[in-house]
Amino acid sequence: MRALTWQGRRDVRVEDVPDPHIEGPTDIVVRITSTGICGSDLHLYEVLGPYLEQGDVLGHEPMGVVEEAGRDVTAVRVGDRVVVPFNVSCGTCFMCERGLHSQCETTQVREQGTGAALFGYTKLYGQVPGGQAELLRVPFGNTLPIPVPDGPPDDRYVYLSDVLPTAWQAVRYASIPPGGSVTVLGLGPIGDMATRVARHLGAELVIGIDLVPERLARAAARGVQIFDVNRCGKELPDAIREITHGRGTDAVIDAVGMEAHGAPFAKTAQWATGLLPDMVARRLMEHAGVDRLSALYTAIDVVRRGGTISVSGVYGGAADPLPLLTLFDKQIQVRMGQANVRHWVPEILPLLDDEDVLGVDGFATHHLPLSDAPKAYAMFQDKEDGMVKTLLHP
Repeated sequence: MRALTWQGRRDVRVEDVPDPHIEGPTDIVVRITSTGICGSDLHLYEVLGPYLEQGDVLGHEPMGVVEEAGRDVTAVRVGDRVVVPFNVSCGTCFMCERGLHSQCETTQVREQGTGAALFGYTKLYGQVPGGQAELLRVPFGNTLPIPVPDGPPDDRYVYLSDVLPTAWQAVRYASIPPGGSVTVLGLGPIGDMATRVARHLGAELVIGIDLVPERLARAAARGVQIFDVNRCGKELPDAIREITHGRGTDAVIDAVGMEAHGAPFAKTAQWATGLLPDMVARRLMEHAGVDRLSALYTAIDVVRRGGTISVSGVYGGAADPLPLLTLFDKQIQVRMGQANVRHWVPEILPLLDDEDVLGVDGFATHHLPLSDAPKAYAMFQDKEDGMVKTLLHP
C-alpha cells in the first residue's frame, strides 16, 4: 500500500509499505477514505524527530470502510463505515471505564512513562503505524472504531477522530459558566473548533487570538471577537480586560502549546533537536526545557481571578519552569491532557446532522490526494494559501 512516511526533519514521503493484516481476533483493517493533517503532525515534522525512525507511518485522524475483520469482531462488519479515534484504547480497562481513554491501561506505553498509545505518533506513544495511508490495522474492533452512517460526505464525520473531541474536551474542561466568557489562544483547527463548541454550549463572549489573517477571518465570520497578536502585542491582556469589566475572561483555552511564537531561545533549542544525534536530542527535549511558554503565560495573565485554564495545545519538554510533559500526559489540573475521544462521542455525534451547527461540512480548507501529502505538510508548516485544515484522500 501507499503511505506517508517520516524520513527526517521536514522530510516526509509517500512510499510503498507492507499492507497491514489481522494480528488478533478483535482486529479490523480499514480502507482509508479520508485522513486529516493535524497541527500535532507538525511537531513530528519539525521537533520530535528524536522519537521517530525512518519509515514510520504518520497520521492519526482517519476514517474509512472496514475491509477485513477478525473472527471475534461483532460490533462492525466488512463494508461498515467507521471513524478511528487517535487514542488506541481498549474501552474496558479501569481508565477507559472512567472516560479516560487517553490513559488506557491496556495500551499505556510504560517504557516511556506515557499514557495510551496513539496512532502514528512516535516512540513516546507506542510507534503504532498511522492512518495517512491506504490501509490501517485497528485493534479493539468491538470498542474502538466509531460506526457512522452511510450517505453524508466524510467531512461530516472525520473530525470525530481528533478535532471535535479535542475541542469539545477543551471547552468542557474550561468550565465556562452559562452566559460566560472564554478566550481561545490559537485559531488553528482545534482553537477554531473550540470557539464553535463554546458558542454552541452557551458562552456569551468568545474571544479568539491569533496572528494569521485567514484564521482570524474564519473565526470572525462565526461571531468570535478576534484580536490580532501582531497588532495588539504586549497590550493584548489589557485589551481583553477592557471588554470584560477589568477582570479577564472566565476561562482561557490554550490551543497553541509548543508552537507558540515569541520565545526565540526556545525556538532555536527546538529547531536544534532536529540536528542532533537522537540520544542527545532526546535528552535535550526531556531535560533542557525547550518549550515555548508564551501562550501559557498569556493564559495565566488573561484569565480572571478564580477562572479556569484549559490546555489542549501539546507541550513536549519536561524541565520548563512547569513540568508540562508530566502534567499534560497525566491530565493533572489546570485542566489538560490528550482528548479522551471515545468518551465524548455520544455528546458530539447527534450534532453531526444536516443542520451542521458546528460547521463541519465546510471546515476543511483543502482536500488533496495522499500523493500530495509532502507538499501539504510544507504548506501547513508555512501557513500558505490560507491552509487551516487539510484532508487527504488515498
